[in-house]
Amino acid sequence: MTGELFSPLHLRSGLVLKNRIAKAAMEENMAGDGQLPDEQLFTLYRQWAAGGTGLLITGNVMVHAEALTGPAGVVLDEHAPLGPFTDWAEAGKSGGGAIWMQINHPGRQVASDMPGVVWGPSDIGVSLGKHSSRFGRPTAMTARQIDDTVTRYAVTAHRAEKAGFDGVEIHAAHGYLLSQFLSPLVNKRTDRWGGSLENRARMLLDVVRAVRAAVSPSFAVAVKLNSADFQRGGFDAEDARQVIEVLEPLGVDLVELSGGSYESPAMTGRSADTRTQAREAYFLDLAEDLVTTSPVPLMLTGGITRRGTAQKVLDSGVAVIGMGTALAVTPDLPDRWRGGREADRPMRPVKWSDKALASAASMAQVRHQMRRLARGSRPRPGTHPAIALVAEQRKQRTALRRYRAWLAEPRGAA
Repeated sequence: MTGELFSPLHLRSGLVLKNRIAKAAMEENMAGDGQLPDEQLFTLYRQWAAGGTGLLITGNVMVHAEALTGPAGVVLDEHAPLGPFTDWAEAGKSGGGAIWMQINHPGRQVASDMPGVVWGPSDIGVSLGKHSSRFGRPTAMTARQIDDTVTRYAVTAHRAEKAGFDGVEIHAAHGYLLSQFLSPLVNKRTDRWGGSLENRARMLLDVVRAVRAAVSPSFAVAVKLNSADFQRGGFDAEDARQVIEVLEPLGVDLVELSGGSYESPAMTGRSADTRTQAREAYFLDLAEDLVTTSPVPLMLTGGITRRGTAQKVLDSGVAVIGMGTALAVTPDLPDRWRGGREADRPMRPVKWSDKALASAASMAQVRHQMRRLARGSRPRPGTHPAIALVAEQRKQRTALRRYRAWLAEPRGAA
């Protein structure tokens, strides 16, 4: 068992991952002044790097300063200074593993109290019942805005390489912008970006081409993709299979499979249907089907916490095991597995009936653990989700005031 989990993986770009365990992206929402990474994130990533993980993937780094998933999001655009990102990359590589930057645009998944823009393929807002007003009403993107956004991804990827990162992961899952274009429920366009899957995938493929052209051949390029949206009539496993096939000729090193969105938060184990009700490895059933035809190595993320489950996923043909919450609670879990041990204690589960609120509380709990690690403290997995959620809301209000002020300031070239 140990031999396979801890065997290296050679990617097509030439990058070698020292083992098959990855810290999947978790949105930290811990940017310092200027929406930049600071010592909090450096400390957090040094902790993960020291824990034996072969690959660290950062939380969302935003390609557009006026479109953030949260007010404390990190922004890397043409104006951002590279120094803090260089320090972040060094922290992530301090344990001998690789670090990739996840790059993203939220599209319509922007809170209604945020300044900036709320864009989508169409003007269809996020539907969360009584919570729908939490999100802004999107405007359908123009052709110029789509082209400019493709360029933003390429700029961010190029600058990530200059800063010392080993690769980027393009986020096309969880209901963010590229996932919105893929979804027939959200994308109602009648031009060349809408209708058929070929058209709905056009923006993602253009982003991958632009990123691959902006970085060196030895720089890894990955894509995070929903195995399914878990919504009736939405992006499904057959769509995912077709998208993976067309990504391979573009030089993609790895495709990470996840699932869900804010409307159906399968990534937290609480989708709108029953296909992620398994206690661990939420998306394994779908991944087992996709791995048989995928021309690209696959990474699976979602609910993996135990070594036996990780091995089961590897035995299915998946190349990399992605973990998020498990590493927020036990940052040295890979080293524990190597030594035959498991995590001491899982994070307290959220069993609220309101799926949207439960998802928010789950994410708040994870951020609470990450902030403790960033302070050099031990995680506290028994924290009550309501306490974590209230604390998160307070921090977000403070961050929102700071982000508004920053966005109003003129910004020159870096």
